[in-house]
Amino acid sequence: MAGMVVATMPYPFLSEEWIAAARDIREKYADEVPEVVADLKINQVVTDVPFDEGTVHSYLDTTSGSVEMELGELEDPDVTVTTDYEAARVIFVDQDPAMAMQLFMGGRVKVQGDMMKLMAMQTSLPSNEASEKIAQEIKDITA
Repeated sequence: MAGMVVATMPYPFLSEEWIAAARDIREKYADEVPEVVADLKINQVVTDVPFDEGTVHSYLDTTSGSVEMELGELEDPDVTVTTDYEAARVIFVDQDPAMAMQLFMGGRVKVQGDMMKLMAMQTSLPSNEASEKIAQEIKDITA
């Protein structure tokens, strides 16, 4: 059955299943995405999560040249971002920079650490057809 598209069930954002599915999507396009040139390690503390006792700790690390997003915490992050579940979803799934800025200005996104490095990261993430496919497929797996 070559060429058959497998329908993937949506998972709650930041659940273990979502993290694994997002990792699989990024790996599928790994050879097609430009290397990330900015090194940034972000710990994310997401509150008001509808599962997992209300708080999820995850991280984003680009020091390998690609985007790695996993559950857990890095020991030496450049930045720690604390936000509520809905705001995190807007930032990481919808990838709406104007809305992200509005959430930050409204106090729903708190940043500790190197703010300049975080801002530089936003403009240095490579974008091409593959990265757009990754973003869309991650939206599609998000419940």
